[in-house]
Amino acid sequence: MNILLSPFMSQALELAASAAERGEVPVGALIVREGRVIATATNAMCNGHDPTAHAEMLAIRNAAETLGNQRLDGCDLWVTLEPCAMCAGAISHARIARLYYAASDPKGGAVEHGARVFAQDTCHHRPEVYSGMGEAESSTMLRAFFAERR
Repeated sequence: MNILLSPFMSQALELAASAAERGEVPVGALIVREGRVIATATNAMCNGHDPTAHAEMLAIRNAAETLGNQRLDGCDLWVTLEPCAMCAGAISHARIARLYYAASDPKGGAVEHGARVFAQDTCHHRPEVYSGMGEAESSTMLRAFFAERR
């Protein structure tokens, strides 16, 4: 693992690895507020039979419950893969302040690819977006996961 990684992205990558061990696509997410992790999650779509159980969605739900508020003002989301359109919409609605993601997803991502949700005029809230931290680690994990299944 890259020694220069943020401890938050390192934790997200550890979560992603645990998802892969359970047969889920290796994506891990955590939400941080005032330097403290308040929610963590991994993909749980397969085992939970829930197509909406993306790591980001579950982390947002957990953080909202922890804070007792659907608005996650002042919170940062750290995730190992570029969010899809569903997750980007939830990030906007939750008012996440900053989004950090590791690997880009040209096929399913919706931040810098596809729908580019935050660039739309109809987007209510746009987080600050930072990408690429942990990209090599996340991409390697994702490629290995899918290579085993093909």
